[in-house]
Amino acid sequence: MQHRPLGRTGIRVSPFALGAMMFGAVGNPDHDETTRMLHRALDAGVNLVDTADIYSHGESEEIVGRALAGRRDDVVLATKFHLPMGEDPNERGGSRRWITRALEGSLRRLGTDHVDLYQVHRPDPDTDVEETLSALSDLVRQGKVRAIGTSGFPASEIVEAQWVSERRGLERFRTEQPTYSLLNRGIEEEVLPVAQRYGMGTLVYSPLAGGQLTGRYRAGQRDERPAAGRAAMFRYFSDERRLLAVERFAALADEVGVPLTHLALAFVLAHPGVTSAILGPRTSAQLEDLLAAADVRLDDDVLDRIDGIVAPGEDVGLLDMQYRTPPIGDPSLRRRPLAQRSAR
Repeated sequence: MQHRPLGRTGIRVSPFALGAMMFGAVGNPDHDETTRMLHRALDAGVNLVDTADIYSHGESEEIVGRALAGRRDDVVLATKFHLPMGEDPNERGGSRRWITRALEGSLRRLGTDHVDLYQVHRPDPDTDVEETLSALSDLVRQGKVRAIGTSGFPASEIVEAQWVSERRGLERFRTEQPTYSLLNRGIEEEVLPVAQRYGMGTLVYSPLAGGQLTGRYRAGQRDERPAAGRAAMFRYFSDERRLLAVERFAALADEVGVPLTHLALAFVLAHPGVTSAILGPRTSAQLEDLLAAADVRLDDDVLDRIDGIVAPGEDVGLLDMQYRTPPIGDPSLRRRPLAQRSAR
């Protein structure tokens, strides 16, 4: 695999990253198999491993840490914080108090003294971004973190964070981790251009649209649903628009002569703003299929035909775990008080 620059960090990473969300109880509880999968990915040239404290409530980090014993220096290791890790309301978010504790927990589980990339898993509307950046900057200066990044941030919040860093002399977010696939192209409109403008690397997750681009979930087979560990995360497998688009992409893949999964991965890696695509296999067989896509390249004619199925910048339905700004989720933030609604 030809390595790519991770933004302007000076770090170079493989175009495929191994995502460890499925390592542990939520996906594959077989530690021996997931360890073999990680070693197989490294042997195939993958040098970026991405996990998070929330994945199987720390179990994923523990698996990754044990699997990297003796190979830690060969890996660009990334993890994330922010989502709830306990009942305590302070065991989450982007406060200095929690970031410090969260990193210590991740380092312990990963069996290392530093992570190469520490990412805010989602925006925290209750915490000033300066507070988050200040805490992360201290961790970089202490040598516990090499670079910092975000995940699921809207373009406006990426820009705000860059301005705060410049004005306050704080570390800058160097990467963004958004969702991107043949079915979810919304980041092409603003997020990818903004990331390119600020020299940020992008590690895109769910390039197979949560499994819908594996070809398993097709029109006329709506009784089939994702495995139990994933079913609770997604509600869009019966979306008529997505099913129709998948059928058209499957036909295109057949015509091009590649599996649908390979078409999907080659598509996301063709965008100049994308650094790496995060593979999230649950089994060894899935990993082998995805690794086989490493040499697939799509010409302009194929990319034009993809644009004709799902237009640039368009989302055909949204993944359940995609971040939505607070006004989308809280009705009170998008409605004037009743007394102020009188017509003029």
